[in-house]
Amino acid sequence: MVISSTFGFTVHRREPELVVPARPTPREMKKLSDIDDQEGLRFQIPVVLFYKNNPSMKGKDPVGVIREGLAKTLVYYYPFAGRIMEGDNRKLMVYCNGQGVLFIEADTNIKIKQLGDNILPPCPFMGEFLHEVPGSGGIIGCPLLLIQVTRFMCGGFALGIRFNHTMTDGYGLIQFINAITEFVKDASAPSIIPVWQREQYLNARSPPRITCTHNEFEQIPQYKSSSDIMDSDNLIRTAIFFSPKDIQALRNQVSSENFLRCSRFDLITACLLKCRTIALNPADPDEMVRISILINVRGKQGMPDIPTGYYGNAFIYPAAVSKAGILCSSPLSYAVHLVQNAKAQMSDEYIKSLADLMVIKKRPKYTTTWNFIVSDLTRIGFDKVDFGWENPVYGGIPWATPVISFYNNFKNSKGEDGVVVPICLPPLAVEKFQYEVKKMTSESVCTL
Repeated sequence: MVISSTFGFTVHRREPELVVPARPTPREMKKLSDIDDQEGLRFQIPVVLFYKNNPSMKGKDPVGVIREGLAKTLVYYYPFAGRIMEGDNRKLMVYCNGQGVLFIEADTNIKIKQLGDNILPPCPFMGEFLHEVPGSGGIIGCPLLLIQVTRFMCGGFALGIRFNHTMTDGYGLIQFINAITEFVKDASAPSIIPVWQREQYLNARSPPRITCTHNEFEQIPQYKSSSDIMDSDNLIRTAIFFSPKDIQALRNQVSSENFLRCSRFDLITACLLKCRTIALNPADPDEMVRISILINVRGKQGMPDIPTGYYGNAFIYPAAVSKAGILCSSPLSYAVHLVQNAKAQMSDEYIKSLADLMVIKKRPKYTTTWNFIVSDLTRIGFDKVDFGWENPVYGGIPWATPVISFYNNFKNSKGEDGVVVPICLPPLAVEKFQYEVKKMTSESVCTL
């Protein structure tokens, strides 16, 4: 048993175990798609869900309940129990060998309410609720899922999940998690049968050809000033909560032309983009900055006809570009236009061109030079995952990278449904960023 102590509470973790499918599964090799195995997705992402005690579940152990549901779910999602391998030209594939996913059982000596707002991004105790098992954090030859269930003294629990992004995206992961909840509630099979078919969907054409402009992959010289400013070793993780009042304050600043077609996401992203750029203070006002928008392509008109149940990566992240000086000095409506222009690039041809670019240019990583990538998770449903303990008090990605932020739902202490966004910034930029956001969300007059 492993024991760690953090700020007055202790977590007792049992040794990690491998949970394997409840029944024998096929042993085979499955290739990932050309969207799956791009360099920019070769990392692991944490998700955390916090649950209060539910008296109706008295006598039920969340550890055992979730472990059993997981084993049954892996029968259908058996590639998750395998291991990633790399073939010719760095092509990734899954060896479906049933080896299993990592599972950790843990207990802590506090009640969930004692954590207060620390359950929110950037959760300072993520290492306690999702322990880093040595040797498990890579992409090749490592478990594709790490799951930790931590019981609180009050009867609540925390569920931490870390997943290999080359295997799935947020929509694919929630499909997998929801299957676990169905087995927990005595289902005989998932309501949505998983679909692999990576060789059929989101693969490059033959011959591949780049037909669109992909600003998010433009190869830009990494100037010393821009690389130093976002040095990941020196960044501070913080988060911003946008209440309905904040959203209305932003909406009041865009022109009437945009009012009806400007979404909450557009407003938040425009605000973050402008405030982040002002806080980072590019030395050259002619420096080109980018906003990249993650867009799910499932079920979109004019997009590839991806079948229900497909749990591979099915998104693109087109970028819009602007000079930093113009962005910082222009009204919020200018940043809104940038966000909408990035979204407007989505098309069937864009997706095909992106898959072809991965093959032609040997799976490059997105540019990190003055690029800000955002992913909206508010419609995925991490905040509605019910294992029998009702919905979590918080569910989502509690984390940001130097260039990527994730939007999560949260209801604050006032009962307001809003959006919480984790973000990474250099120490000297944090206070300026928070000041700019506060100033912008306090604005109540229309600024054209």
